[in-house]
Amino acid sequence: MAATIFSIANQKGGVGKTTTAINLSASLARKGIPTLLIDLDPQGNTTSGLGLQKEKGGSLCDVLHGEADAVDRIKATGQENLSIIPAEVDLAAIEVELSQKGDYLMRLRQCLAPIKKSDKFRAIILDCPPALGLISMNSLVCADKLIITLQCEYLALEGLSQIMSVVDDLRSHGLNPSLEIGGILMTMFDIRTNLSRQVCADLQKHFPELAFKTVIPRSVRLSEAPSFGQSIFDYDRMSSGAKAYDRLGDEVIERFNLHA
Repeated sequence: MAATIFSIANQKGGVGKTTTAINLSASLARKGIPTLLIDLDPQGNTTSGLGLQKEKGGSLCDVLHGEADAVDRIKATGQENLSIIPAEVDLAAIEVELSQKGDYLMRLRQCLAPIKKSDKFRAIILDCPPALGLISMNSLVCADKLIITLQCEYLALEGLSQIMSVVDDLRSHGLNPSLEIGGILMTMFDIRTNLSRQVCADLQKHFPELAFKTVIPRSVRLSEAPSFGQSIFDYDRMSSGAKAYDRLGDEVIERFNLHA
């Protein structure tokens, strides 16, 4: 069975993309779902957030140039059922270099096709840079499902229409007609504020089928975990953040039929 590719994207930074990529991947792996996490951000925060070193030549950079195979970039994370393709700073040059190639929006899709078709993984999760540049656009052309992370504030809701418009454009131009918005995840929820509750209520009202039931709380433990190179489950599995991402893993498995 082919893997399902999830792109975790938003044009805005600081909305929980990397935190979600790491901890959703870890949650799925803990539940027996063979998962590949791919770091597409030149900053490499997903890579370091799982305790891996950023090694020269370890990213998808030369793969996207057609000079290597993506399967050779896969590394173990030390957690059962979870592998990663790391990132490093060489990906920063890809934005310029890809634009000079005729199939610049299809490169990632072509590179990951053999991995997707193999039986090794059930889920492939792409962590994108905080901008809708060529790397993020490649991830959307490659993906089956887009998961949008939104911070619990009104300005985040205003930006939602932009990325949804991009999805419509990719479909209408035939670049990825099957791309679906798999879900919208509210992050950094603060139960003490009326704003957080109101934003979540508005999202549920306007996008009842897209909004995940799980809401990720604002949590110091979630912020601390990457500095120790650990998912929230390894860092503090009893924390509110771990419990939330555990529920999100269950919800993603059910919504997208990822049962092992």
